[in-house]
Amino acid sequence: MTRHHRTPRILGTLLLVATAALTLGAGDRPAAAARGTTPFDRVVPAPASVQQGGTPYEISGSTRIRVDGTSGSRQVGEYLAQVLRPSTGYPLPLTTTGTGGIRLALGDGPFGAEGYRLTSDSRGVTITAGRPAGLFHGVQTLRQLLPPAVERKTAQPGPWAVAGGTVTDSPRYAYRGAMLDVSRHFFTVAQVERYIDELALYKINTLHLHLSDDQGWRIAVDSWPRLASYGGSTQVGGGPGGFYTKAQYQEIVRHAAARYVEIVPEIDMPGHTNAALASYAGLNCNGVAPPLYTGTNVGFSSLCVSKQETYDFADDVLRELAALTPGRYLHIGGDEAHSTSHADYVTFMDRVQPIVARYGKTVIGWHQLTGAHPVKGALAQYWGLDSTSAQEKAQVVQAARNGTGLILSPADRVYLDMKYTEDTPVGQDWAGLVEVRRSYDWDPGTYLPGVPASAVAGVEAPLWSETITTAADIDYLTFPRLPGVAELGWSPAATHDWDAYRLRLAAQGPRWDALGIGYYRSPQVPWAS
Repeated sequence: MTRHHRTPRILGTLLLVATAALTLGAGDRPAAAARGTTPFDRVVPAPASVQQGGTPYEISGSTRIRVDGTSGSRQVGEYLAQVLRPSTGYPLPLTTTGTGGIRLALGDGPFGAEGYRLTSDSRGVTITAGRPAGLFHGVQTLRQLLPPAVERKTAQPGPWAVAGGTVTDSPRYAYRGAMLDVSRHFFTVAQVERYIDELALYKINTLHLHLSDDQGWRIAVDSWPRLASYGGSTQVGGGPGGFYTKAQYQEIVRHAAARYVEIVPEIDMPGHTNAALASYAGLNCNGVAPPLYTGTNVGFSSLCVSKQETYDFADDVLRELAALTPGRYLHIGGDEAHSTSHADYVTFMDRVQPIVARYGKTVIGWHQLTGAHPVKGALAQYWGLDSTSAQEKAQVVQAARNGTGLILSPADRVYLDMKYTEDTPVGQDWAGLVEVRRSYDWDPGTYLPGVPASAVAGVEAPLWSETITTAADIDYLTFPRLPGVAELGWSPAATHDWDAYRLRLAAQGPRWDALGIGYYRSPQVPWAS
């Protein structure tokens, strides 16, 4: 088992010292904690810079949310009001005039696309950002600075005080993702939107939807209607399956966009295609459609690489999906194509990647794409293990050196469907058992030696659904591991320290309780009793 040991840097040490105060008696806590407010250094992901001190601000019945008149500021303000009104019972009207209260402002500064500055004192709280996404991320920090009861849907007693100080923050990586497999088991629009809300809490900005596999096709395609109506009619274990109409998919996209989460749809090809092969006989080399599949084996299916019909299919599906997806990316899969020869695999990828570009999108593929010819600008998603062969890793490293960007999703670190322990009631263990510390205790910047730092686009935590069927299953496997992945993607490497992080993570438990998130109470984390 390979582990990456690092000497804690200065900020990581400061966070360790500050958060260790959570375990001390009330008389030993920082001033903010003694006054009943949440210390700034308890936030997850860890902010880039924290200056704590000064008089807290208390949200009251007279508090207003001041916006600057731009549509982005108003949209984030309305979102914040929707979060705060049920629990506080306060009206919290939006206004463009006055002073004090909670102010959301777009302005100049070193914020980048997603950074923000949050300041709090006795007069109010101000969140400033260069773009609306930064305001939204600042709001997530504000939520964590308020008592966990602020997340409840009924009026709570309060008080609602925010500690005094300043947070200046921006992400380490631009791509911070999670993946939900809706193909092995289908999840409804409401379930997907709930997951998006949970991701947004921790500044995750990408949801990768695995929309097709051997067990089910989940998106309506007008030019190939049987893909959804027949290919989507079942799932693992033989359940009823399901699919999203175009209108439903667009609703998911809209919901995500309102939370500054970009949807990345995946159509897995040329393997993992039995649902498509069963729906259209012509996609098979022998012209015979196989039966629908409800098991969990992989690697047995393949589109017919030598047929033009295969590329007509790929063109139609990707064209329609691109038209529905305002985001930058289309994911074309490419993993576990064991029934496709290497020559055919290369041929297929060489023909399909330009189709993605034709419709104005950037290609993402699983890291096996690096064994073909990744087009300029493509991203390869690495899902290998610490124990993956040196040869396979070298192929990925060389592609990165040649300009291919990497999304890091090492399966024995951040695959959320892996069991925590042998006793975990759902999940798999083919990549090993992945406790909370293991999922957090690695560095994307050094995980694959030889990869240029500029080639790492970010991180993504996939959740495959062979064994999960409910929203409760999703929550249990996602929490508490997802916040650690989010921190790896957002926070400076200098803040990365397990001993400090586990204390900050423990402070999230009451918030999840208030949100109705059922999580795994890892013995590695000192949860509140």
